[in-house]
Amino acid sequence: MFNNRFGVRLDLGYSSFKDETSFPFKSNYYRASIEGIVNVGDVLRFKDWTNRFNLLMHGGIGSASLNITEPEDNGGDQIIALNFGITPQYKISNSMSLFLDFSSIVHFNQEDNFDGGPNLSPRESNISLFNTSLGLSFSLGKHRQLADSYLNEEKENYIALEEKNKRLAAAEKEIETLKNKEISSTPNQELIITELDERYVRKEEKVTPTNNANTALLKKLLNGGYINVYFDVNKTRIQDGSLNTINTLRQFMLDNPILNAELIGYTDETGTEKRNIVLSQNRAKRVFDVLVAAGISPARISYFGGREDKSVSEGARQLARKVTFTIR
Repeated sequence: MFNNRFGVRLDLGYSSFKDETSFPFKSNYYRASIEGIVNVGDVLRFKDWTNRFNLLMHGGIGSASLNITEPEDNGGDQIIALNFGITPQYKISNSMSLFLDFSSIVHFNQEDNFDGGPNLSPRESNISLFNTSLGLSFSLGKHRQLADSYLNEEKENYIALEEKNKRLAAAEKEIETLKNKEISSTPNQELIITELDERYVRKEEKVTPTNNANTALLKKLLNGGYINVYFDVNKTRIQDGSLNTINTLRQFMLDNPILNAELIGYTDETGTEKRNIVLSQNRAKRVFDVLVAAGISPARISYFGGREDKSVSEGARQLARKVTFTIR
């Protein structure tokens, strides 16, 4: 497989035909063909509903030789062979699958029949074989995963990240438009946050506004680092999944006008220290700007860069690219 959708295969076949009754004959059939493979399961997005079943289609051209030994040696009949087939698969593991192949081999230029008699229409494709195979496929590649079902973690993360970036870019564009729209010479702050809620925060991500009953709990969660705003690598754009966090903090501060918030930006350990100092501060500044645009007085918010967060392991660097809160 060149990738998880297209590939080629070399098909080799051997068959023996014989009859020892009233008209005895013996013949041997050899075949080789080169074929293209299409991963139909990937094209039709089978992974949207199953991780076990898949379907391949293949087709190509090759050469075959029919060697008749009885009733008399024909010296070998050279044939053009077209091979077409479908291959349902059942994935047992990432490196092994069970397959059932159905192939039809169509012959051209076949001078003799399999029983040694002459083919009266050698120029026509009136002789063909149907072959069924049951077997196992094994991965021998460096990824140790079958290529026709392979989608590595990096690509999955890239697809998810692209979807998030599209949502965030749309959100920022809408917010910028609303900020620049004059209504009585002042931005419509309530409309800005409404657009955030209704258009760009998933329904399952929303939480109810704060009230007196949960103020203490939310303050504890915010100060304890349980509620943060997260960013992608080397970016100051807020991840779309963190927009609800900003809305939660906004509502919390509206419900508690005597409290102030301190925003602390962080980076992971990649990049230079000088760049990470600037990046951590810019991330905190980005959250500050969104809160101010959403109606929170800048006098109640401060921000600064906390540099690199070295408390997380290399495999959890996503958790280091963040802005945390301290409520006083």
